Amino acid sequence: MTDPGTLDHHASGSSAGGEMVRFEGVTKRFGANVALKDVSLVGHAGSVHAVTGENGAGKSTLMNLLAGVHQPSAGTIYLHGKPVVLAGPRAAQQAGISTVYQELTLLPNLTVAENLYLGREPRRLGMVDRSAMRREARSVFARIEVDLDPDAHCGDLTIAQQQMVEIAKGVAVDARVFIFDEPTAALNGPEIEKLERLIMSLKRGGNLVFYISHRLDEIFRFCDTISVMKDGSHVATQPASELTRDTLVSLMVGRSLDRFFPHRGTVRPEAPLAIDVRGLVPVAGAPAVTFALRRGEILGLTGLEGQGQREIIRAVAGQIAPVSGEVVHHAKDGTSTGLAPSPVAVARTGIGFVPEDRKSEGLFLPLAIERNIGIGMMRRSSIWSRARIDRPRLTGLLESMNVRATGPQQEVQALSGGNQQKVLIGRWLAAGVDILLVEEPTRGVDVGAKSEIYTLLRAFADDGGAVLMTSSELSEHIGLCDRILVVREGRLVAEMPGAVATEETIMTSALTGAPFRAHAGAAA
Repeated sequence: MTDPGTLDHHASGSSAGGEMVRFEGVTKRFGANVALKDVSLVGHAGSVHAVTGENGAGKSTLMNLLAGVHQPSAGTIYLHGKPVVLAGPRAAQQAGISTVYQELTLLPNLTVAENLYLGREPRRLGMVDRSAMRREARSVFARIEVDLDPDAHCGDLTIAQQQMVEIAKGVAVDARVFIFDEPTAALNGPEIEKLERLIMSLKRGGNLVFYISHRLDEIFRFCDTISVMKDGSHVATQPASELTRDTLVSLMVGRSLDRFFPHRGTVRPEAPLAIDVRGLVPVAGAPAVTFALRRGEILGLTGLEGQGQREIIRAVAGQIAPVSGEVVHHAKDGTSTGLAPSPVAVARTGIGFVPEDRKSEGLFLPLAIERNIGIGMMRRSSIWSRARIDRPRLTGLLESMNVRATGPQQEVQALSGGNQQKVLIGRWLAAGVDILLVEEPTRGVDVGAKSEIYTLLRAFADDGGAVLMTSSELSEHIGLCDRILVVREGRLVAEMPGAVATEETIMTSALTGAPFRAHAGAAA
C-alpha cells in the first residue's frame, strides 16, 4: 500500500478525464450491521460526480471511507491508480482529499486565516508568521474568486461564507478530490449560484468533486455523472445526460416520479375558509397582500428567492409583527379569531409553524423524540398543570408517520433529516392543530422520506386541515399544491392551479409579473 502522506497527488491520474478515485469491492461493517456491500465505482478528474440515494443507502459511509473517517472492512481504495490506506482524516488531507461537511467544522472564535491554516501555520523564527498567513489566505481566495477578509472572525460569517472557507481549506492544501456533503442545505438562491461557480472552477482545474445531495434539480444542474446507492449497494453509475428525473427516482426508491406525490384532492371554491389574509403588509416598504386558504387545500407561495414569500408566511405565523393588515383564523367549529402577531398566540388558536431551519428554530436536538413531540400535547395545558405525555398516542403517531428510530427515547439529533422533519410535523399533529404553515417541507430530506412527508401533508389537508407552504423547489409546488400563488417583489402577481402549473408558467410570472393564463383545453 502507498503511504498517503508521500503520495504525489499531481500524478498522471489528475489529467482531465483520467481515473482519479476507484473503489473496488469495498465493504464496511459496523459490528453485525453491513453498511456497504462490495461497492465498486470510479471517479474521474475534471468531473462533478453525484452520489445519491435514500438515507441509509450507504453514500455517506462510502464518502467517509474516502475522507479517512472510517476504514474499509474489505476491498481497496485506489487514488491515481495506486492503492491507499487512509488511516484518518489527516491522512486523507495529506493525500489531497478535502471534505466539506453539511455541519461545518470551523472554530468561530478564530479568524478566517487562522481556520484556514489551523495546525500548519507558517512560522518565522519559531513564531507564527501572521503576515505570511494573511498573505497566503488572500492568495487562496483569489484563486477561487472569493472575496473574504482573512482577519474576519468565522463566527461573524454567513453560512455560505463559512462554506467558502471550508472549500478554501482544501484548495490551500492543494487537494485534488473534494467531497461536498449536502452543501446547499442552508443556502439561499444567490449563495447556491456562488457555490455552483466555485464547483465549476474546481472542475475546470481538473479536480474530482463528489457531490452528495438529495436535491434532484442540483444533481442535474451541477453533475456530469450520477452514482445511485441503495441499501448499502451500488445500483448504477450513469452520465447525467442519459438519466431523467423519473428514471433517477426509480433507481433510488424503486418507484416512478408519477407516484412520488400523493393524489391531489378536489378543493371546492365554496370550501370553508381556514385563513383569511386581508391587506397584510409583512414588513416596512412591502406591498399589501390579500389571499385566502381553504380547508382541504395545500396552497403554495413561490417565486424567485427573496421576493417576500418568507416574510408573508412568517407574518401569518406571528413570527414577525406585520406593519398592518389582518389575519383571521376560521376554526373547524365555525368560530373566527383575528390573530395577534405572536407565535404563542397563533399556536394557541390551532396553527402550527414548521420553520425552514428545523435544527436551530424547531427541534430540541439533545432531547428525546417523545419530549420533542410531547411539547405539542401540552399546547392547551395551563402553566400550573403537570406536564404529561400520552404515550399510547405518541406510539401511534410514530407508527403512522413511519419514523425510523430505535424508540421514543432516541435523541432527535441522532435521526436522519427526514425523520427529524417528521418529528417536527408530529409535534403539531399531537397538538391537534388544524392549519400548518410550512417552510421548505423537505429541505435536506432524502427522496423516500420526501414522498412520506408529502403523504403526511396531503392526509392532513384531506382530514379537514389546511396547509400554507413555501419551497425553493418548483417541482414540490407543482406536484403537491392544489393552488399556487407567485410572489414578485412582495406582490402576489399570479394564481394558478397546481394541476396545470409548469415550471415555465411559474417562472414566467416570477420573472415578468405576468398573470397566469391557462392554455386552451387546460383544466380550470
